Amino acid sequence: MTPSVTAEIVAVENIKWLGHDSFLITADGLLIYIDPFQLPKKSAKADVILITHDHYDHCSPGDIAAIQKAETEIVCPPDAKSKLSGKITTITRGKNLTVKGIPIETVPAYNIDKKFHPKANNWLGYIITVRGFRIYHAGDTDFIPEMKTVKCDIALLPVSGTYVMTAKEAVEAAKVIGAKVYIPMHYGSIVGGAADEEYFRKNAPGKVIIKRRD
Repeated sequence: MTPSVTAEIVAVENIKWLGHDSFLITADGLLIYIDPFQLPKKSAKADVILITHDHYDHCSPGDIAAIQKAETEIVCPPDAKSKLSGKITTITRGKNLTVKGIPIETVPAYNIDKKFHPKANNWLGYIITVRGFRIYHAGDTDFIPEMKTVKCDIALLPVSGTYVMTAKEAVEAAKVIGAKVYIPMHYGSIVGGAADEEYFRKNAPGKVIIKRRD
């Protein structure tokens, strides 16, 4: 049975935006961080850390070390591995794996009309399945053709432009993805601001939930 919108909104309570592209997802007693960056001091230790690409604001060795414990599993593209230590699994796009019982899929993330995130780099977005919900973290990306094949319940989409798609482009991406719930990201730090968030909130299909950084 497909989860209802109400159930999905409840599930969103387990998704915490930490600013920029960084999130903390709580699932079945596990703490899953995505692209931890500029974390608050004394942040909770991670069980799983997912890295979308090796830019400093996504693969931040200091932030990762601060939340890492001996058993923390890190998943990242191959070119990020040299910056990190510990239990590391490298992965490319279009692959599936299970980490600590959590199914994870990788999808492409790249720019079409700008040079910051070349398709040839094989950088990543992730689809994480927790409690029956498919959560799509798009990574640093434009509105790319591969989004037509993404199937998810909750989508975390960049909206700031400059390095990623604009809020207007993110709306068009949302129409193709067809999630029931959307959370905008990649604004309010480095680039992007309230206008991007507001445009996306007003124009995206489905339910848009604005997360606030603590």
